[in-house]
Amino acid sequence: MTKTKIVIVTGLSGSGKSTVARTLEDSGFFCVDNLPVDLLPKLLELADSLGGDLSRLALVIDLRQRKFFPRYSEILKSLDDSGIPLEILFLDCRDEVLVRRYSETRRQHPLAPTGTVMDGIKRERRELEEIKKKADWVIDTSDMSVHQLREEIKKIFESFRSDVLKILINSFGFGKGLPLESDLVLDVRFLPNPYFEENLKPKDGRDQEVAEWVLGHETTKKFLQRLEEMLVFLLPLYIREGKQYLTISIGCTGGRHRSVVIAEHIARLLERNGYKSMEVRHREIAT
Repeated sequence: MTKTKIVIVTGLSGSGKSTVARTLEDSGFFCVDNLPVDLLPKLLELADSLGGDLSRLALVIDLRQRKFFPRYSEILKSLDDSGIPLEILFLDCRDEVLVRRYSETRRQHPLAPTGTVMDGIKRERRELEEIKKKADWVIDTSDMSVHQLREEIKKIFESFRSDVLKILINSFGFGKGLPLESDLVLDVRFLPNPYFEENLKPKDGRDQEVAEWVLGHETTKKFLQRLEEMLVFLLPLYIREGKQYLTISIGCTGGRHRSVVIAEHIARLLERNGYKSMEVRHREIAT
């Protein structure tokens, strides 16, 4: 099971563990919240049997599982001794901020069912002291917004990963309207039109002769050079903001020649830049 990487997310109640779990899930981790320690070995067996499908696990553990929590130290040590990559992220927060957060949400502190919120916070700090000392990262979220916390987690656990963005490249004809799902729309009606070439008119943009004709013009070459620069700049920014799906629609007059050629070319261009999760559709061409 040495291929499985595990991140333990723990810390004070109200410090932002749910936000961290959602961020890690968006970054490709399989996240489990509040897993009883007795089930952890079974989960690791499942991860091992599935290979790469569960190669990155994020486990949120805290004192909600109070009767199991003391045993986590033992199980985490056994994982570390077995060579499984294990990292611990501890979320801390100032007492007064935690009290304010509980007051705003009107939630009851899990360790203070009958006492005050501050009583629960102090008790939780004592019981989490040992695991905090073992943490690889301790993040104080007192002055962080949700967005800032997400960005901090991405800096730690997510290098640039183009596979987190699913891209649909869609060609269409303006005569039949814009695709409603579009995020980016490119109008390529300024490009030379093979529709007016008698030998190319009955073909579509998937045909090599049509593609070579469109791509061979200097205007097309300059446009694609600038388009590549724009997309290479934009897509990592979309990923950084948490976007998981992007539809790029390319339109020409009829949606059969220029837009199809450019859509196919953009797919190759993005693949060359490391983007693998793509689908190309040609709306006006029956398949």
